[in-house]
Amino acid sequence: MPISIVIHEKKIFSGLLQVGVDEIELGWVGQSDLADFVAYARKKKVTAKLSVWSPCREADIRTAAQLSVDRVNIGVPSSDLHIEKRLSTQREALLQSLAENIEIAKECGISYISVGLEDVSRADELFALRMALVAEKHGASRVRLADSLGQLTPLAMVRLISRFRDALSVDIAVHCHDDFGMATANSITALQSGADYADVSILGVGERSGIAATEELAAYLAVKQNATEYAPRVLKGLCEFVASVAHVTIPRTKSIVGKDVFACESGLHVHALSKSPDLFEPYDPKEVGITRKMRVGSKSGKRAVLIALNEYGLVTDDGSLAQRDIEDVTKAVSQLSRKLERPLTEDEVGDVWKSVMCRAKPPVTAVC
Repeated sequence: MPISIVIHEKKIFSGLLQVGVDEIELGWVGQSDLADFVAYARKKKVTAKLSVWSPCREADIRTAAQLSVDRVNIGVPSSDLHIEKRLSTQREALLQSLAENIEIAKECGISYISVGLEDVSRADELFALRMALVAEKHGASRVRLADSLGQLTPLAMVRLISRFRDALSVDIAVHCHDDFGMATANSITALQSGADYADVSILGVGERSGIAATEELAAYLAVKQNATEYAPRVLKGLCEFVASVAHVTIPRTKSIVGKDVFACESGLHVHALSKSPDLFEPYDPKEVGITRKMRVGSKSGKRAVLIALNEYGLVTDDGSLAQRDIEDVTKAVSQLSRKLERPLTEDEVGDVWKSVMCRAKPPVTAVC
């Protein structure tokens, strides 16, 4: 009985297609449901390239060749630490194995072979470059540079891509881990420095701290680089779905998709946003399907509170409150916010407003 594809894999696949990603790596050789998933994806007749990952081993490459995919990504360690301690081999033997397995992949009919150099940021750069040149010589279409421990900086990435770009004529990709929070920055820098591809995953989900986040890279390319092939409005819903099935929480201030990334409380920001949103917003929140939130709390001054009261329909103009009244409302808002240790909701602001105004003589527009 064939293994069925679980519904969340199908939904994530569909979501990635809607975002507009260029290539979808469907899984790895040895994954139990990989053949079924590839068959499902192929029936969709998608424009995105479909690929799978394989170790640099003949049996696995032959298995990958039996799948109806466009590309096979072959992973091979490039640092001496991995070559000696993980593979128990030497540099020359590894180069020979790489060349032989690329030839096997070609013989099996794989037309686009991508060779991923794992742990390249800790490798001897000259040897890693030699590996890339061997891959190109024997027919690889792409070399993927993996910062497996996420230790590169953008400046180091510029140097790395420039070195490989000058030496290679094939495509270059990067796979940036996020151990020091630089995965997306390194990926964007790599693309700007001559790389052709960057690996991403929704919410950056992956080993340890994960890799560059799909939503961050796609939104940046679409919003700031005018890359029309990507649809950033789809990202929020897709990220929320992935979070639910992966059992991870999206922080409220998570870039691009956090529920509060366009929430503002401080008086300076609220006042400025009421005049011109672009003073404190890098792009219109509607571009990524987010709603702007003007909140008030312990950091809000009289102007911010008055703007909120107008926005919530509690007052109709700046002249409807006396100076003493707005000071009292602002003080009460601050006190409640400190007690709750967060900004106030619209209903809570309304309750504060009614409570303060019902003490005023006479009450102003509040129903006591």
